Amino acid sequence: MPQTLALRLNPGDDLRAALDAAFARLQAEQNTQAACVISAAGSLSRAVLRYAAEPQGTVLVEPLELITLSGTLSPDGAHLHASVANARGEMCGGHVMPGCIVRTTAEIVLAPLQGWVFTREQDVRTGFKELVARPAKP
Repeated sequence: MPQTLALRLNPGDDLRAALDAAFARLQAEQNTQAACVISAAGSLSRAVLRYAAEPQGTVLVEPLELITLSGTLSPDGAHLHASVANARGEMCGGHVMPGCIVRTTAEIVLAPLQGWVFTREQDVRTGFKELVARPAKP
């Protein structure tokens, strides 16, 4: 039976790289082909978020609280969104890009999704590789 994976990331860790590595661990240990983020809390010293309809990420360098993190993980990569708040409580959010650096900690729980296979395939309507969720073959 698939087991959830609880992570505690350390200062200086790259959030996205750590989640990619965690999914690779789920693949190796549990033959996981689909997973999702079920919980996250922590802080970042640097965030790189791509806002809606923008081609590039926006870099935020200041103490940030990680308010939410959600998304799916597949052998083809992760699709993650986050919201962060600065020291004044101002929030922003977007697509998580590489370069989001943990400030003090990030506590994340991933759930492997038994019975599912996630892939990412080019969608001619959006121009992006989009999620394709299929039941796993018995």
